[in-house]
Amino acid sequence: MENNVYKVYEDEIQLLEEEIKLLAEKYDDLKQESTFYSDEEILTSIKLFQKEFQGESKGECPSDLKAQLESLEREMSFLMKFTGIHFTSHSKKTLEKNENRTVQKHRLSGNCHSLPFQLEFQLLETQNKENVSAVITDFNIRMESEEYSDLSKFVSSTEKHRNLLLFFRSLSSYAEWYEHRRCTFLHFKAKYPDIVALPEGQLGDYMILRNPKLPGFELMIVWKIHIDEEGRTTPVLDLLTKVPEQVLERKMAPFENAPTCFRSMLLLFGIETAIENLIKVAGLEKSIPALLTRGNSSKYCSTLVYKG
Repeated sequence: MENNVYKVYEDEIQLLEEEIKLLAEKYDDLKQESTFYSDEEILTSIKLFQKEFQGESKGECPSDLKAQLESLEREMSFLMKFTGIHFTSHSKKTLEKNENRTVQKHRLSGNCHSLPFQLEFQLLETQNKENVSAVITDFNIRMESEEYSDLSKFVSSTEKHRNLLLFFRSLSSYAEWYEHRRCTFLHFKAKYPDIVALPEGQLGDYMILRNPKLPGFELMIVWKIHIDEEGRTTPVLDLLTKVPEQVLERKMAPFENAPTCFRSMLLLFGIETAIENLIKVAGLEKSIPALLTRGNSSKYCSTLVYKG
């Protein structure tokens, strides 16, 4: 009993120490940030802000400002729904500042649909008499991409080329397909609980179809999401079969053509309809033996496509 009490106290002390450490780091960042600006520059900025605020307040009533704010909120909400990108935090730290150049370190955290991400990049701004330019000089992306080899390769390529726009545009497309796959798997699992199994859960990339009255027979629908180094996203679906030994001993041909037939269904009907047709075939006790006894692979393909 005493050990449990001590463990609770130790955990609480550790959390407090971590919080103190984070606050100390934040204080140091703010302190370093302030050293780049003189007292005169700070006072000038405050006066300029007050002057602009007072000038705008004279020309616009509170109701107009409220309407503008509501309009901006609607636009922001639309962009978040359209892209699926939602930022949860942002911090900025000035590393260098003089008359000609400014180097700032930015940290961004957020979610794109159900995929969390963290970004760290340095922004170099240079200024001369003619123009002002900004370049990303360092770019690091942190997200759970180890489980997805294609996404991991894309992240590495984006970091190498320091292309912030390409990252957000491609991540939005990838995450949209990722969310669509998750919702599709959950839909069919809820609709056909006795036939559909998700061994890796809703975030996995495959689903298993089983017929309770035909033990040993399985259909595996594999749904990968491919993203190349240029950010092009493509869903890739295929069908794998697991057939009992007694069926294999008959040397029935139709199962060899099942993946080809499934790909034909995808082209003809789309992902959801193709999967549902396959689930209905797998759930019919008499349909699979009937398919096994047909030697003509074209008849098997026709039955698989149009059955149900």
